[in-house]
Amino acid sequence: MHWTISLAWSIKRQRGHLRSYARMGRPDGGNVRSDPYRLGASMRRRDFLTAAIAATGAASTAFVPAMAAPPGVTGLTSLTTGAKPISVEERLARIAKLQRLMVDRKIGALILESGSSLDYFTGVQWHRSERTTAAVIPARGDVVVVTPAFEVPSVRETLAVGGEVRPWNEHESPFALLVGALRDRGVTSAPIAFESTTRLFIVDGVRQASAGAYQVVSGDALVKAVRLIKSPAELALMQAASNVTLAALRHVHGNVRPGMRPDEIAAMTDAATVALGGVPGFALVLLNEASAYPHGSNQPQTLREGSVILMDVGCTVHGYQSDISRTWVMGKPTAKQRKVWDTVKRGQELALKTATLGTPVGTIDDVVRAYYEKEGWGPAYRLPGLPHRTGHGIGLDGHEPPYLVHGDTTPLAPGMCFSDEPGIYIPGEFGIRLEDCWYMTEGGPKLFTGLARSIDDPI
Repeated sequence: MHWTISLAWSIKRQRGHLRSYARMGRPDGGNVRSDPYRLGASMRRRDFLTAAIAATGAASTAFVPAMAAPPGVTGLTSLTTGAKPISVEERLARIAKLQRLMVDRKIGALILESGSSLDYFTGVQWHRSERTTAAVIPARGDVVVVTPAFEVPSVRETLAVGGEVRPWNEHESPFALLVGALRDRGVTSAPIAFESTTRLFIVDGVRQASAGAYQVVSGDALVKAVRLIKSPAELALMQAASNVTLAALRHVHGNVRPGMRPDEIAAMTDAATVALGGVPGFALVLLNEASAYPHGSNQPQTLREGSVILMDVGCTVHGYQSDISRTWVMGKPTAKQRKVWDTVKRGQELALKTATLGTPVGTIDDVVRAYYEKEGWGPAYRLPGLPHRTGHGIGLDGHEPPYLVHGDTTPLAPGMCFSDEPGIYIPGEFGIRLEDCWYMTEGGPKLFTGLARSIDDPI
């Protein structure tokens, strides 16, 4: 396929898969990545190029033929040729579990708009816009997907679980179709649940179209109960994504040079990720003082002797995420940099040591924070120290519940997946973040990637 045609077509068709990494300066250190099923209006040029590579690269096997390795990454080969997407049978099992939960809780149906949960249950990968695409999963019966009429062929391409697709034309109401689907599946009065990220205009549209016939409840507990525990197939995809990201970081570590800018380093990372068989998700590169701010600074930075290099990188393999951070110094680290790096690694180790079956996940954050306070950082979430949570859940989304944060009482169970990233940040100087992801087993936590050895051997 001709590159230009392939690029334009894939960007349009795969908007649902593209990610930009926007620095929004959130004080809580929360997720600042854009909606993964939406191409952000504020996407920077580098993010657009990253998205273009992701949309047309070697990992995008569903739509485009394999491409030659991007310039500068000759010698890197795909690590994901054996990666298998989630099967139809697994998606059907997810729906069956969800339906059992709805019957038990006397909920008539769950409504999902475009987003990761729609993908998780049905396979439909679609972007959010003012035009509603949503699915009704009834407590009993088959799925119904409502989408604009001119999008039906595209939506059918990824609908993996059967059921109906009901089209609406531009002058018609998608909400009337959603209500009609509820009634056709026998849901006439039972409460209906909405997935927690569903936009208000859709919830209100269903309310109005049904003349208030249904009690509206949150679907958060239903969705979490299914998505929280990862299957072996999900873990395998996350392992593949982690392998790609770690190899891309290793490539970058060996090829950065003085004078490089963050965008150049990020572009190198994205190119390596594509060559290694992943779809680039984000490549946050923080140099020098910018590393002291978890999601960076708008001040120009250039790599030089003595620079702190903090990289936070992730990709996807068949939709499943990796998220790895590494920090090192160009040249010889100072004694302070070395001490902080070692403290952060010890924080990672304490997080894993605390992770035992049944332990409330918030306890992990408490233990790490207590250690940091003894070392003179903080207290609590204050700077200099650790201003964000110790980690987050991860899976089909880069950030998922539960969270390794004070107060989260979710007990650890086998199959839960998390990041482990207790950074330390010193405004005006530098920051250190080390991040690896892990999943819980009956025998304890298991890492997708080994912890960095030292500031001198950081990958």
